Amino acid sequence: MSGGNAIRGTRVGAGPMGESERGETAPRSRIPYFCANGHVTTPSFANEADIPESWDCPRCGLPAGRDGENPPAPPRTEPYKTHLAYVKERRSDSDGAAILEEALNRLRASRELP
Repeated sequence: MSGGNAIRGTRVGAGPMGESERGETAPRSRIPYFCANGHVTTPSFANEADIPESWDCPRCGLPAGRDGENPPAPPRTEPYKTHLAYVKERRSDSDGAAILEEALNRLRASRELP
């Protein structure tokens, strides 16, 4: 004979047992999004929610749009630039030569002092 346990098979704090105890979900729509790699993603949104124009593809990470014929182009990624490349953007060759000559003159002057 079993004890008089009325909640046998459940644990304390397990939470609600079904949707009727949680309330009903909002009406939803599934919206397809298409990325440049041909992947289709269909997240669901509440009917009264604002639907975004773009969505990140969960498979490749590219932006996906709602137009299947014209998906958004992949973003252009700039190649990694070294410190020297940034310096060359700011200075011309003549500026670089002048700065180098100035530094060399200071170095030569410091060697002559002792």
